[in-house]
Amino acid sequence: MLPVVVTIATLAIGCVLYGIFIERFRYRVVRHRLDILPAGAPPLDLLHLSDLHFVRRDPRKTRFLSGLPSADVTIVTGDFLGEPDAVETTVESVRAVRGRIGSWFVLGSNDYFVPRPLNYLAYFRGPRRRRKVTLGRAGDLIRGLVADGWDDLTDSRRPMSLAGLETELLGLDDAHIDRHDLRVAPRSDEHRFGIAVMHSPDSAPEAAALGYELIVAGHTHGGQVRLPWIGALVSNCSMPPRLASGLVRMGSAVLHISRGLGTSKYAPFRFWCLPEATYLELRPRAPASNDDPVR
Repeated sequence: MLPVVVTIATLAIGCVLYGIFIERFRYRVVRHRLDILPAGAPPLDLLHLSDLHFVRRDPRKTRFLSGLPSADVTIVTGDFLGEPDAVETTVESVRAVRGRIGSWFVLGSNDYFVPRPLNYLAYFRGPRRRRKVTLGRAGDLIRGLVADGWDDLTDSRRPMSLAGLETELLGLDDAHIDRHDLRVAPRSDEHRFGIAVMHSPDSAPEAAALGYELIVAGHTHGGQVRLPWIGALVSNCSMPPRLASGLVRMGSAVLHISRGLGTSKYAPFRFWCLPEATYLELRPRAPASNDDPVR
């Protein structure tokens, strides 16, 4: 019996060390082609980043971002910060990934509040109880990003032309901490292509019901810990764990949930859930085609 216990303990320790020192730094690029634009619309390439969780010194993540190909539009769906001291590092590091025609962001809870240690088992207990929080440097972060050319979409809706593609753009604050304001969400021009940007996918069903064709979100870290044949153990939101990352169909809408690039500094671990940057290659629908537009 003892050799079995020793073997299991050794494997468990090995998995933990792998998750801490190797996998969480194995940044990868993922591409999805989505044939969801109106017929005749110009193609549009979006870079979706989320949950960067920068700390003050984060050279590997910074180098990865600096090597990414440019996109037409870059969207960051919140949790830029892993600690308040990282505001300056964050603004400087994301400068390299600004989009050619648009750079958009919303914030997440870790941008507003100072992260705190948490019992990992709390993620399995359902909705969290409210905790005392310490305000972070969200104002400094917003000012730095806006001064550097990023557009703050928080709780706003606006028409926009993207290289000839007429869009209606929605940005929502973090629903996971009840900061989102759905009063701004209803469409005003359904002839425009609708894009909804949010941190937590908790607001995605409402955005889909309102007619936004593309929804992007983060927050889940893809579950952060996944097991072979099982997948994510938790999603940390209202989405079921099996939908913790990737492309999700919601009626006529397509939702992309990013696995993110970082982790909380109090949970510096990933397993079977590589951190990623995602390119969404938007293309016009084929005329009179019944093929699935998601590839």
